[in-house]
Amino acid sequence: MALPDLTFWDYVVNLLDIFLVWFLIYKIFNIIRGTKAVQLLKGIFVIVVVRSLSSLLGLNTLGWLMEQVMTWGVLAILIIFQPELRRALEQLGRGSLFSRNNMPEEDEQEHLVEEIVKASAYMAKRRIGALISIEKGTGLSDYIETGIPLGSHITSELLINIFIPNTPLHDGAVILHDNRVAAAACYLPLSESPFISKELGTRHRAAIGISEVTDCLTIVVSEETGSISLTKNGELYRNLDQDAFKEMLINELVLNKNKPTSSGILSWRGKKNG
Repeated sequence: MALPDLTFWDYVVNLLDIFLVWFLIYKIFNIIRGTKAVQLLKGIFVIVVVRSLSSLLGLNTLGWLMEQVMTWGVLAILIIFQPELRRALEQLGRGSLFSRNNMPEEDEQEHLVEEIVKASAYMAKRRIGALISIEKGTGLSDYIETGIPLGSHITSELLINIFIPNTPLHDGAVILHDNRVAAAACYLPLSESPFISKELGTRHRAAIGISEVTDCLTIVVSEETGSISLTKNGELYRNLDQDAFKEMLINELVLNKNKPTSSGILSWRGKKNG
């Protein structure tokens, strides 16, 4: 079989076509990351695999059933993914799919660390309770939608004012997304781990809970003791001084994420009495 004669322009068009498809898929995954749509995509993948296996094994009834699911699945996807599709169209309308921030990412992260450390130190000194989650690889869209949207630049003054007692936004968590305050008064899932010390309150349980299901960093300022704690990957690092706290944030947000943190920080799993 003779291969078709392709010109240089044909190769360019084919490469451009592949790149655009890849870019589109990449952006779609970025939009739905951290939402329930990820789990639904896994379900669709399972259906496709079962449909393929039923054809190979001659399971006609199962194959027919999967065929019906796939046929009507397009309509179901439009209904189920409606929030994500709307978000994608809104981003396209704002031009945010292709926009780039002029400030270098490392400078943004260093600014983020400085503002968080400054705000946390102020609140710890005055025993103002606070709960701040910083989105990393896993999206927090589902939790952002439970709060009051802000979309504000991150400043220590804003973070402090949000958590002032008896104000409308102080109850709940602040979620930081793309170096902005995405929302305040957000609800986070509480951890059900039996290893958590009984002396820890709802804020600490929520911080551990969100770290068990995502890779975010969550900061807790205790209103009872004024101590600063941080959670990641289901672990709670308690009673951090300002230097250790800042070092952890820099290691996680600015430097290599796999760099080990300070050896003086104690995890709640390693403390018998919490």
